[in-house]
Amino acid sequence: MRTGETARSVGKVVVLIPCLNEEITIAKVIGDFQRVLPEAEIVVFDNNSTDQTADVARRSGARVVSELRPGKGRVVQSMFRKIEADYYIMVDGDDTYSAAHALELLQPLVQGEADMTVATRLEEYSGKSFRPLHVFGNNLVRSLVNWIFSCRLKDIMSGYRGMTAEIVRSVPILSSGFEVETELTIRTLDYGFNIVEIPVPYRERPEGSFSKLHTFRDGARVIREIVSIARAYKPLTFFGALGLLFIALGLVSGIWVVCDYLEDQYVHKVPTAILATGTILMGFGLMGLGILLNTLSHRFRETTRVIQRALRR
Repeated sequence: MRTGETARSVGKVVVLIPCLNEEITIAKVIGDFQRVLPEAEIVVFDNNSTDQTADVARRSGARVVSELRPGKGRVVQSMFRKIEADYYIMVDGDDTYSAAHALELLQPLVQGEADMTVATRLEEYSGKSFRPLHVFGNNLVRSLVNWIFSCRLKDIMSGYRGMTAEIVRSVPILSSGFEVETELTIRTLDYGFNIVEIPVPYRERPEGSFSKLHTFRDGARVIREIVSIARAYKPLTFFGALGLLFIALGLVSGIWVVCDYLEDQYVHKVPTAILATGTILMGFGLMGLGILLNTLSHRFRETTRVIQRALRR
């Protein structure tokens, strides 16, 4: 697939750029993608910028759509709802990603090898590209996702992605903030779509451009999203782990009761005995709940697959 023939040969390609106060970089980002994908439509979603982001984007030849609800997640919801295309490239407007790799993201989608492509950033990046705790946080969340979904993804928080129309139509987005990339990855995996990762260089922001991320606040929101989706889509793992924890606590506290009884055939630590019994019963109850919800979740996914197959016909 060569530059210049992408949109004509494979259908409509749209480059989606969510933006908040990116007047310093947005013109370059638009220009870079115009050169690499000259037939693609470029749409900038302005999320209440207080600078000249929208005006600069219009002058650079992009279509500008305003999203008044604050938060990147809400911007992504709006993009998926309002824009129709055959293939989508989503990229941040801060000029940290290379437009030269856009064709590499599109190729697996066009050839049917992937439903989503993700530009992985953790193999080639400068020392100032990430804040101190961001690499650690990314690796932690990635490890949790890989464990839950039995996959080997390298970067689940990348903002540079390629997607098919089926992904955009099928995957619901509920997040409001920067945890949206994590949710998008998890829901794509849960719905049975295929993700292919493409290593790309990740640049630091140009001078005068500032990140909108807040290390601890956004990290906490990502972890909360992981827990929420694990509870909803991996209930056996989630509630089973909680159940085992309660059972373990009950057994540990119950040891003292058993030792007390064996000593003089009488239970002196009655509150401890009640605690041990209660936690063990709670543990088995949580495991039973996990089994029940896992069965319902499995049936729901089967129904979803049937509906998706029917819609494709």
